[in-house]
Amino acid sequence: MKLSVIIVHYQVSDLLKNCILSIQKYFQGFEYEIIVVDNASPDAKWKELITEFPNVNFIESKENLGFSKANNIGVKAAKGEYVYILNPDTEIEGDYFKEILDFADSQKNIGAIGLRMHNAKGEFLPESKRSVPALINSFEKLFTKLRDDSKTYYRNDVDEFGIAEVTVMTGANLLIKKSVYQEVGGFDERYFMYGEDIDLCYTILRKGYKNFYYGKYSILHYKGESTVKNQLYLNRFFGAMDIFIGKYYKKQKPFQYLLMKIGLKFKHFIEARKIRN
Repeated sequence: MKLSVIIVHYQVSDLLKNCILSIQKYFQGFEYEIIVVDNASPDAKWKELITEFPNVNFIESKENLGFSKANNIGVKAAKGEYVYILNPDTEIEGDYFKEILDFADSQKNIGAIGLRMHNAKGEFLPESKRSVPALINSFEKLFTKLRDDSKTYYRNDVDEFGIAEVTVMTGANLLIKKSVYQEVGGFDERYFMYGEDIDLCYTILRKGYKNFYYGKYSILHYKGESTVKNQLYLNRFFGAMDIFIGKYYKKQKPFQYLLMKIGLKFKHFIEARKIRN
């Protein structure tokens, strides 16, 4: 088994169906499996897909475990040499994946690979290639851009359609050798949602592996279809960022940690007021 596709699903069964169909249409020239972990979707409509796709391994959770834990469950069941963490609101757009797997096989110390993503309007999604959050790029991400040159949070120095080493890609589409995933412990389960992909990519790098952005090919990402932008969303998002800076900056760079902590709290306050109003 070359590849296991891990899809954590919550309440977007129509998009999940299209995602599975796109995989079945375009994954050619290698053996693969699809594993879907449903995170206790309130609407049971997704269960209709179990009979429609008998070759897909559906795992039903009785509670919403969050993105990190659900993916770890999916990877544990995976038989592939590689695992491909994929959002249910995505679609593969061509038969290019064998080339990507061949590229991964050709690299020494390969960590993770993320493809270029665009939304339904065809607009590039900049989170496809990112940097590890630090003081300056975090300020730019939360508030305003300080400079036009290059290596900001969204790696503007890397060609949108190029292939290059980067630090962080999104968990919406992340190809990793299963042995590497297991070596680094998978997703940190302290993250319920958001931030876990940054942490995983950074952990992979710290173990001496290389991460690549593969902009030559794209996937469609509808983005946020199962996410409600409310106070719970804000708490999870900013809570995830708080976990990250606490993990990597609190002891190592206490002054930088303090400034980033203040910035996060201030931005959280601003966004919460917008929702209340």
